[in-house]
Amino acid sequence: MTALTLPDLLIEPVIRAALAEDLGPWGDVTSRACIPPGRRIEAGLNARRAGHVSGLQVATLAFRLVDPALRIEPLAQDGDAVEPGQPLMRIAGEALSVLSGERVALNFAGRLSGIATLTAAFAARTAGTRARVTCTRKTTPGLRILEKAAVVHGGGSSHRFGLSDAILIKDNHIAAAGGVAAALTAAARARSHMMRIEIEVDRLDQLDEVLATGGADVVLLDNMTTADLATAVARVDGRLVTEASGTMSLDRIAEVAATGVDFISVGALTHSAPVLDLGLDL
Repeated sequence: MTALTLPDLLIEPVIRAALAEDLGPWGDVTSRACIPPGRRIEAGLNARRAGHVSGLQVATLAFRLVDPALRIEPLAQDGDAVEPGQPLMRIAGEALSVLSGERVALNFAGRLSGIATLTAAFAARTAGTRARVTCTRKTTPGLRILEKAAVVHGGGSSHRFGLSDAILIKDNHIAAAGGVAAALTAAARARSHMMRIEIEVDRLDQLDEVLATGGADVVLLDNMTTADLATAVARVDGRLVTEASGTMSLDRIAEVAATGVDFISVGALTHSAPVLDLGLDL
């Protein structure tokens, strides 16, 4: 899968906040009470189930923020497919430091690897078609950059990052603007030459209005039946990028991809992915 590395500058504040939440004002009182000062250990971060990993960069940074003197040896990289028991990294240094960073590192890596693993499962069902699986803005507040990177690590692509990236006219915008044509016309006047316009439709007559009005670059075909999706792709005939969304499951994704859509957005990639079981073993 895709190897993507984020700038530490962007992700460090999120990790610092998680460490501050976990360590509290007094730090790891259990480890401090039980383990002699200066005791050194070596630990391995291992996969306990098969999947695709993400968050190893984050886990590494978490340990280094706790103690820059820790020695960390990477044995896998974000985006790799892994098997049960496969070692992902080794961490060596003071026991207090390793154990103080353990839970935050595992929380991030397990959550993000779960997203990458689910994305890989969806992407596998679209093999041989033009469709690309993409995520949405349905992310955990504060973790969007990490969760969207995890989708990429699983072989998916990222939709717009936030509200300022592109114009996406949804049903509520259409209703407030006074209709499809009114919303598209206003958006076309307002956008810069660098900004694309996508509009959501859930009926074929709305699609016909989009095609007649012009101004859109992408059409979002929302909650349509598979038959209507195929009809919509045929009517568009390459004039717009097509995206299917709504009620996308692993059982349905292959038939949706077969309609010829360019993208399939799946909110479940980030809001419903189960954690991939990883563990830190001494």
